[in-house]
Amino acid sequence: MEHQESPHKGKTGLTRVWNAFFYSLAGLKAAYRHEDAFRQEVWLAVILIPLALYLSDQPIERALMIGSVLLVLIVELINSAIEATVDRISLKDHVLAKRAKDIGSASVFVSLVNVVVIWALILAG
Repeated sequence: MEHQESPHKGKTGLTRVWNAFFYSLAGLKAAYRHEDAFRQEVWLAVILIPLALYLSDQPIERALMIGSVLLVLIVELINSAIEATVDRISLKDHVLAKRAKDIGSASVFVSLVNVVVIWALILAG
C-alpha cells in the first residue's frame, strides 16, 4: 500500500513557516467561531492577562500567571481538534469515541485547575 502524505509536507524554509502561520490563524479563527468553550476561555484570558500584569510586579510570577492562562487555550485547541476528528470519523456513539472526548475534556479541566492553583499560590504569597 502506498503511503500518502499531505502535499504541503514537502515545503521547507520560509514557505513552510509562512504557510504554517496562515494555517494557524485559520485554526484560531475556526476555534473561535465554532467552539463556545474556546470563545469563553479567550474572553477569560482577555481579563486575566492584564490582571496578572497589574497584580504582580515580579516577572516570574507574571510569566506563571499568564502562561497558565495561555496553557488553557492551548489545551482547549487540542481538545477541539480531538473532538472534530472523532466526529469526522463517526457521529455514532462508541465507547472509544466517548473515552477520547472525555479525556480531552479532562485535560481542559486540569489546565483550569492549574490556573486556579498557580494564581492562588502567587496571590496568597
